[in-house]
Amino acid sequence: MDHGGPQLQHVELLQHEGRGGYTSDVCPGCPCPTSTPPQYQCQDCLDSQLYCGLCIIQYHIWLPTHHIEEWTGQFFQHISLKTMGLRVQLGHTIGKRCILPKKAFNDEFVLIDTNGVHEIGLDFCGCTTSQTHTKQLLCAGWYTSTSTDPRSATTFCVLHHYHVLSFESKTSTYEFYHSLVRLTDNTGLTRQKDRYESFMRMIRQWRHLVMLKRSGRGHDPSGVAGTSEGQCAVLCPACLQPGKNLSDDWQDAPKAKGWSGALIMSQLALWSFLAIDANFRLKRRAVSSDETDPSLSQGWAYFVEEKSYKSDILDRIGDIQEKSTCSNHNAVNMAETKSSQGLAAMGVGTVDCARHNMKRPNGVGDLQKGEKCHLWSCMLSLPPSHHLNYVARMIRFFVPKFHLPAHISKCQTIFYGEAPERGWSNINPVASSTKAMGPGCRRDTLDDHFGDWNWKKMVGLGSLLLLKIKEAQTEKAEHGAAFKEFDSVISSENRMAWKAEMEAWEENPNDTTVTNPLEPKGITITQASARLSLAQLEAEELERGVDLSLHPDVSPSVLVASGMDLEEEQRRLKVVADNLGVYATDTQKLSVLRTRISLRRKIDSWRQTQLLYVPSVQVLVTASATSDLNNAELIKLWLPSALNGNACDPHLQHIKWELQFAQAHDTLEELRQCLRVHCSLLNFKREWIRGQGANTRAQNALTHVHARQAACVKRYRTAWGALKRLAPILKKVDWHGRLQDLSDDDVKPLIDPFATQGEGRRRLTWIWMMDGVDGCADGEDVDGVRVEWCKSHARALRWAEEVDLLQEEMRRVLQFFNWQANWWEGQGAAAWDEGLRAYASQQANICHRLAARFHSIWAPFISPQDILGNLTAMLPIPGNMP
Repeated sequence: MDHGGPQLQHVELLQHEGRGGYTSDVCPGCPCPTSTPPQYQCQDCLDSQLYCGLCIIQYHIWLPTHHIEEWTGQFFQHISLKTMGLRVQLGHTIGKRCILPKKAFNDEFVLIDTNGVHEIGLDFCGCTTSQTHTKQLLCAGWYTSTSTDPRSATTFCVLHHYHVLSFESKTSTYEFYHSLVRLTDNTGLTRQKDRYESFMRMIRQWRHLVMLKRSGRGHDPSGVAGTSEGQCAVLCPACLQPGKNLSDDWQDAPKAKGWSGALIMSQLALWSFLAIDANFRLKRRAVSSDETDPSLSQGWAYFVEEKSYKSDILDRIGDIQEKSTCSNHNAVNMAETKSSQGLAAMGVGTVDCARHNMKRPNGVGDLQKGEKCHLWSCMLSLPPSHHLNYVARMIRFFVPKFHLPAHISKCQTIFYGEAPERGWSNINPVASSTKAMGPGCRRDTLDDHFGDWNWKKMVGLGSLLLLKIKEAQTEKAEHGAAFKEFDSVISSENRMAWKAEMEAWEENPNDTTVTNPLEPKGITITQASARLSLAQLEAEELERGVDLSLHPDVSPSVLVASGMDLEEEQRRLKVVADNLGVYATDTQKLSVLRTRISLRRKIDSWRQTQLLYVPSVQVLVTASATSDLNNAELIKLWLPSALNGNACDPHLQHIKWELQFAQAHDTLEELRQCLRVHCSLLNFKREWIRGQGANTRAQNALTHVHARQAACVKRYRTAWGALKRLAPILKKVDWHGRLQDLSDDDVKPLIDPFATQGEGRRRLTWIWMMDGVDGCADGEDVDGVRVEWCKSHARALRWAEEVDLLQEEMRRVLQFFNWQANWWEGQGAAAWDEGLRAYASQQANICHRLAARFHSIWAPFISPQDILGNLTAMLPIPGNMP
């Protein structure tokens, strides 16, 4: 017999629809056995017994939002406590009635709680010493959006519940409110009073009040009116915060220069890492206005102060955006042409802490025309705290890794890392609800979400920095050993020269006249340059009276080059023919047939000239005629690399070598370009393309690029095979230092979008190290070795600096929490109200406990002097989000 499983659960679930075992006619709550029969049950209480009406009312005097059901004799049906006669009295202790009760407006008060929307019987206190109706509601833990004749309210509990839920699930106010309506009545048969607009106002005000509360504005004597710009933002404890986690004389710390070792602590304390990016999904439609829907704050958190910001935009509306000189960056070059019809804002731009991905105070602003910006010219219009002396300070600009594949190679040598792109995945789901909001409501909502993002990042710094420093120490050891091994084979002359170049470039990062040692200087080898060189040699031979040509119009180099062109046409035709499939149309078959005929004629014409230079080919052609098919793409051309050394003129073989060698380099360059384009298209499709039509077009473009990429791989492998066959014939030694056998694992983009490793851990495949590689036996350029030596050295130093920087950030975090705890304790000591003192003490306790927790897990990686205060003497109070 089955005693469990779905059947048992199903039966028990149905049992709750009836009275179960509670069928007595005596109310268990009444002392008298002759009381009214029990017929009421509460859905929300743990007790499932039935009680009489008087007992149910008595038990729910201060639980007016519980769902009560009445047994009709056949089933339970919902009945409200107000209908049963329950009156909730405010202004007095529970159970006591006011001698002058005053009913709510029209006695139609609606209370919203976590389990539904309830109409309750509410009485305010009407005594002469009574508080206002709004304060009576607030004392009961109910929030209302109006101060006169309140008709609805929400419990603090449901406001806090939705507040956190909106952060985690990005649920809109509409969805949440109507889920509460369905919890109240899921049939739609009961007419309910709509309080959706009131709930929207209440949740918006709640967000604002909680922000002010957490930033300590209630403890400041100047009050809310004294709030300054950016003061309500959650700061990054690991970033530079003068007066909070830096010593008073931090600006006087000596600066370390040079490239020979890791940065010292004093220099690390002076670096800020900022990232700027834009998000075009956070649009706002042209609805409402700042006059109708103003923000509840004036730039107090993450958005800039709107009036000054828009005034500056109007002053510069006629400025022309500077065009990108690197790549076709549409976000910049087409900023003036982007359609903004029906939109008040095309998105937002943010300034983030690049290392910890936290939004900066006043670091968010609406975009009017794409990514159009004038940084330095706008500097004077910003608040004084945002002014930057870019003349006196050393500022380095980087291209984030996400955008690198679309940039030229010069840009790819100067980048730092990606931060803003990761943060957009958290905020993008909010775009569907904020795009239809008014300007003030949208800014307040996004400010709140950015604040929660910063808070989660801040409390997660303990595990984040711990993970990073463990990884950094491992990478430091591995890359240090790798560089030491690489450096041991470099001559002292090259080492000194390359080190001097790198140090000069590091000391002048923004000086474009200083050569970047990470950029290859090698001369690119191409087929066109090789053909030109061979033609020039033949012209010089003619001037000296030496003519090796056997045809008046076709020289030996032209013959071999033409043969290689025919070989490429054969490969292309074979791809087209193989893709025809079984159900090819007559038009497709005709096109392939015409191409085959044309190619066959070209081969026959070329063959006549080939026989003049290599007569022995005739025997090979005749011997293979019976095995060759009629398909022109399968005809063997018998180029010099396919012939035995004794059957071909060495001069032709030398020409073939030079052209094939150049073709291999040319093909690698084309392959690298295909990989760049493919990576860029793939990232663009994944991030921005939506809809079936757009995805189909994007996929077609990717397919076309991939076909070019596959053709390059085949062409290179053919060239590589030819070179391997010719090398022993021509006695080529150490020729393959530049080229290698191309495997499928080598065909990877410079920055693989699917790779799990970053730049600091990356190992380049050999195809990306071809612009000058290590010196060969014949004294060729060592440019590639220099670049890779510099990169290897930079990676080793980068991880050594990363360890030092992480230790410095750990110190900053601990000092910041210590400062913040002391600040809250000072606020509590000066407070006149017990609530203010309690909240300040709670926040100080949280700061102490965070510092103690972080220090305990960081202890193996930081010095003893980083212990700030008595971190172990913590109050045993459970920590909540402040």
